[in-house]
Amino acid sequence: MPNAIIIPFELPLPQVLPTIEGNVDYRQLRDQLLRLDALLLTSGLETRLMEQDLTRWLGQRKQVGAKAQQNRQRHCRRALRCNLARALLAEDYRGFAARLADSPLLQWFCGVSELPCITVPSKSTLERYDKWWPQADIRQGVQELLGVGAAAPQKLFLPEPVDLESAFLDTTCLSANIHYPVDWVLLRDATRTLMKAVQLIRGQGLKHRMEEPQTFLSRINRLCIQMTHASRKTDRQRHRKKTLRQMDRLVGTVRNHARRYRELLAQQWPKTNWTEPQAQQVLRRMDGVLEQLPQARKQARQRILQDQPVANADKLLSRYEPDVHVIVRNKAGAEVEFGNTLLLAENPQGLILDWELFQERAPADSALLPWSVGRLEAAYGPRLKAVAADRGFDNEINRFGLAQEGIYNAVCPRSPQQLRQRSGSWKFKRLQRRRGQTEGRISIVKNVFLDGQVRSKGFTHRALTVTWTVLVHNLWVLARMQLRAQAALTNALAA
Repeated sequence: MPNAIIIPFELPLPQVLPTIEGNVDYRQLRDQLLRLDALLLTSGLETRLMEQDLTRWLGQRKQVGAKAQQNRQRHCRRALRCNLARALLAEDYRGFAARLADSPLLQWFCGVSELPCITVPSKSTLERYDKWWPQADIRQGVQELLGVGAAAPQKLFLPEPVDLESAFLDTTCLSANIHYPVDWVLLRDATRTLMKAVQLIRGQGLKHRMEEPQTFLSRINRLCIQMTHASRKTDRQRHRKKTLRQMDRLVGTVRNHARRYRELLAQQWPKTNWTEPQAQQVLRRMDGVLEQLPQARKQARQRILQDQPVANADKLLSRYEPDVHVIVRNKAGAEVEFGNTLLLAENPQGLILDWELFQERAPADSALLPWSVGRLEAAYGPRLKAVAADRGFDNEINRFGLAQEGIYNAVCPRSPQQLRQRSGSWKFKRLQRRRGQTEGRISIVKNVFLDGQVRSKGFTHRALTVTWTVLVHNLWVLARMQLRAQAALTNALAA
């Protein structure tokens, strides 16, 4: 399907930004946003994403007026810029909505500074903006942006072309936004979710004979306190088992009540004030917990009552995030993490060329290298000339494959003898020395842009958040490259 044609529409009047003195952080943010605005326009990224959205939107409708299309274009532009600014500032929806309402600078960048009244997107609108494009469109936008930087650096005002010939690979754990997966805490989570759903149903006038739901919440909280204090007793194991048996009986009662209310709502939801989608939302919430509850009870009995370990692949880590895994890192302060494996490949300039967040348990690092090299060649053509990574990515198959592709192998060998032999090459040592900075790049992505962990719920949304983060990170790096080039030119003219 050909790309849609963008109908010219009136942009908000350019706002005169106030001159702020004495605050270097504000000036740096202003300069960043000014450069990001120029990059979006000169690279054609904004236009490309708007065309993709319009093509998909018009394909779902038989007839659309010019005014409706212009309104869609206006929201499309606003969605892109709000997503980039929110990711750059590492804000959640509510926090960014408040900050946008208070900042003329952000209002100018996001395109909401309209006269006579400034209308700022709410947190719900920002959430819809976040899911405006599918992940594939954003990934394609990142690749096209880097392609423009490599082929025509002067178009992006870069001092040098984007390097697509070298890639430095590493993996990390992207932690999910969950509490520590304690077995009996999972039982508490199930009780809370089910009883709060029962409270909602009873509030609509559908009732079965049972005690007040708040009674069960109080009981499970009291048992959780007892379980916590059991570790201080001399016979802690006996107290833990006794408390867990009480929890298990309580959870069984809660499950029975929840099942009855679930069937009651499914049959008589027209008698409530809810619409069918609202009733289905409550039913899905209850079904998700009821399906996982037997596994959680079995896991708690096996670990606490029978003192038997549970294999990592069989562990239930969260009620609300089923695609989270135990990832053994064996690092100081984080021997074990709970989340998903993230693969990153950066170039010597710090731009992220390739990335992947794994929904299932990720294979060994050595199996990821061919996938990443294949994606790099598919995205940027046969430009890759060197690959560097730690020894986890090394095996005989990878060494043979890189040699066949004519790509220089700077992967650290597992064998000490091979490492000693390879260390005689100046190119290998230079690439390995540069590879050490990839750990810093991972830290920037995780701790600066993602604020330590992804708040998004569900794997699909987490993967989309990572892709948005890669886009804004690369724009941030390109803006810094422009800034360094401008500073060097200023110093040269001053000299």
